[in-house]
Amino acid sequence: EIGMGLTGFGVFFLFFGMILFFDKALLAIGNVLFVAGLAFVIGLERTFRFFFQKHKMKATGFFLGGVLIVLIGWPLIGMILEIYGFFLLFRGFFPVVVGFIRRVPVLGYLLNLPGISSLVDKVGESNNMV
Repeated sequence: EIGMGLTGFGVFFLFFGMILFFDKALLAIGNVLFVAGLAFVIGLERTFRFFFQKHKMKATGFFLGGVLIVLIGWPLIGMILEIYGFFLLFRGFFPVVVGFIRRVPVLGYLLNLPGISSLVDKVGESNNMV
């Protein structure tokens, strides 16, 4: 419960920081809360093993490097690196997320619209396992 709250607040602060033209303080707080919440949800050892698997080192480097760059004070560059690293790290979860969202009544309808459907199909057909 604490981990989900921390992760939720982390996502909120990251989103709010981006809306407020990449406010570095909000982005830094969001990064710290997100990573701490992830550690609370799945545990410290599993978080460490997830981030530092041999085939995920590039993604981890981009994600944690982006966090560091945001903390240093270059929020736009840091967030670009973080987003790229995030997609590399969590791309194995995207097919599960797309399948779940397609079953939600309103969101499923939106994902099946002609222009969006082909894009979502490309995201949802990832063959990489976590």
